[in-house]
Formats: sequence, C-alpha cells, structure tokens
Amino acid sequence: MSKVKLKSLDKYEYEYKRILLVKDINYGGHLGNDALVTILHEARIDLFNKLGATEFDLGDNATSIIMADLIVNYTGEGFMLDEIKIMTHIDDISSASFRLFHKIIKQDKTLALAEVGIISYNYKDKQIVEIPEVFLNKITR
Repeated sequence: MSKVKLKSLDKYEYEYKRILLVKDINYGGHLGNDALVTILHEARIDLFNKLGATEFDLGDNATSIIMADLIVNYTGEGFMLDEIKIMTHIDDISSASFRLFHKIIKQDKTLALAEVGIISYNYKDKQIVEIPEVFLNKITR
C-alpha cells in the first residue's frame, strides 16, 4: 500500500500542549482520527492567537482561512490522560496559501506527523484572496 510519507523537520517554532481526554479515545482504546483533527484545529487556533490573528481575521478584517487538505502519518498511540505536544512550523508560503507542519509528541516520542494546507479566503466575496501583508509579515519572521 502506498502512502504519503511525511518527514520530521529540524525546527518547529510553535508549541501547544494538551491532555488526551475520554472524548479523544476511540473504540480501539487509543487516540481517534477524528479527535486528532480536532486537536490540530485547537493547536491552529492557539497558534493564530499567538500571532494576533484568528481563523476569521488574518489581520485585515476581511481575510479568513479554509483548510484545503490534511495528511497524517501515525507512528504511535495516544491513550487517555497522556500529555501530548503539538509542535508546528509554517512553510510553503505562497501569495494565497501556506502549510502547517505538525509533529505530535508524547513523552519525547513522535506519535504522529501531520501536514495541513491552508488557503486564504474571503467568505463575503466567496473567493480565494492573497494573504494579508500584516499576517504574512508575522509568519515570515
């Protein structure tokens, strides 16, 4: 079976910590796929907050985001009450998109690698737009 194989990066600038809760555990007794997507969303909200932005306002009062794609490679399991860290790096920045590279860690071991494509979007005009300069400046520092 072929799959997209993600690679760990040398550097991640942002960190989000989280305890796995009962709602994150699937019938197999470990972290569920759906829960990981939600946790990555929480990490993205935290990251944007640290950058002085939100998913609905990248700093120009008009530009939001849409998640374009998601890739996850699991390398371990997470269980209830485990503390995990989501390490994030922003890269592959273009005029209207960027990617979030995540490394999910449990006790200094990689639990999963994930990559999320983000598109800059104006919901009012229903169109893809350029990333606002104010946000671009923050993520390219």
